[in-house]
Amino acid sequence: MPDRPEIVCICGSTRFVDEISEANRDLTFAGVIVLAPGVFLRTEDREAGMSIAEEQKTALDALHLRKIDLADRVLVVNPGGYVGESTSREIAYARATGKPVSFTDGPSPD
Repeated sequence: MPDRPEIVCICGSTRFVDEISEANRDLTFAGVIVLAPGVFLRTEDREAGMSIAEEQKTALDALHLRKIDLADRVLVVNPGGYVGESTSREIAYARATGKPVSFTDGPSPD
């Protein structure tokens, strides 16, 4: 038996808040420690003019890379095969640091 539970970092577009939450729940029930995006702007937030400042986005992006550092592996939540620019950077970072990367929907994009 391992000394600690597996740690998985979830990556994916924050537009997929429901899918990320579902993956988080499923992994947690499976006994996995989950690291995931912590800030989601809902559609109604955007419609109300709320946004994340560029400085905040930069800080959140850097924080997520540190989460990848802590993880044993990365799970990309990519409904319909969608992988955006930020997630692509995270995948490249994870692979460069030797972390296994898997996807919820479809084969891994190169």
